[in-house]
Amino acid sequence: MSARFQHEQGNVYRVDISGLLDEKDFAALQKSAEREIQKNRKIRLLIVLDHFAGWAPGNWRDLAFYIRRGADIERIAIVGDERWRGETLMFAGADLRRGAVQYFSPPYRHEATAWLTQADAHA
Repeated sequence: MSARFQHEQGNVYRVDISGLLDEKDFAALQKSAEREIQKNRKIRLLIVLDHFAGWAPGNWRDLAFYIRRGADIERIAIVGDERWRGETLMFAGADLRRGAVQYFSPPYRHEATAWLTQADAHA
């Protein structure tokens, strides 16, 4: 599994995930996001799934980060293969978040970035 968190522009951060996501790498991504939220208050995430293989077995019920920082993530754009749409939106808590979450197929990555960076995007 490979996971990388990097600054794109303004308050937008890109998260690249490939392979099987495990709890250790997910915790590292959350720590990176936490640091940026502490600096910038609100962030937006572009999550790019490339050769994504799902989630490794583990305890994925820990909601501490979501409870503590969920409202600080203004918007999430997820780009990935259509086969992961439902599970990824559920994992991201799309229906529970204050901020909008949208899923885009890889050919629409530019649209994902445009939606993410709009000043007043609607879900």
